[in-house]
Amino acid sequence: MSADAAKALKVITGSSRFEASAEKYTMAQAATDLVAAFPPTVTEDACRVYTPLDTPHFELRITWTLDDSAPTGPSAPEFTELKMGELAVTAADKAYVFFACRSPKYYDPTSPAHIVIGVRRGGMPTEPEGDVEALKDAYATVAHSVSLAMAKELRCEKNGGLPAKPVLDPA
Repeated sequence: MSADAAKALKVITGSSRFEASAEKYTMAQAATDLVAAFPPTVTEDACRVYTPLDTPHFELRITWTLDDSAPTGPSAPEFTELKMGELAVTAADKAYVFFACRSPKYYDPTSPAHIVIGVRRGGMPTEPEGDVEALKDAYATVAHSVSLAMAKELRCEKNGGLPAKPVLDPA
């Protein structure tokens, strides 16, 4: 995860320390699972982020989905669209980055895989607390960081069209 994403996690959770996820939750394992999952899948966990046991509970769920095509149609009204990958959307409690990946690791390197990385608050839904715009930027930053890490792990051509830094200005 990028340094910017680590700072964003503090905005989201209020903590700079986290509990370790299960050892199976690595980007390498998530990429292996994604490649093995063709055709399109239900949402799978890449990892979860927890605040330390002696602090208020907070769970952040980071997921991946393999879609059959690029996103189409308008985004839900709760989301702000950003210019990253095929589409990126963010809200005060979640963000998703959609990108296309042509990769030698994928079963058909000539046809792109359509990947969705999601970052959302786990547990029961609650109203976001704090600066809503800062939270939107923070969720988008974490989603971008995980998406870029996945694109690199998969060796996606041109990093799946993802920029080196997150684009936080609305599309």
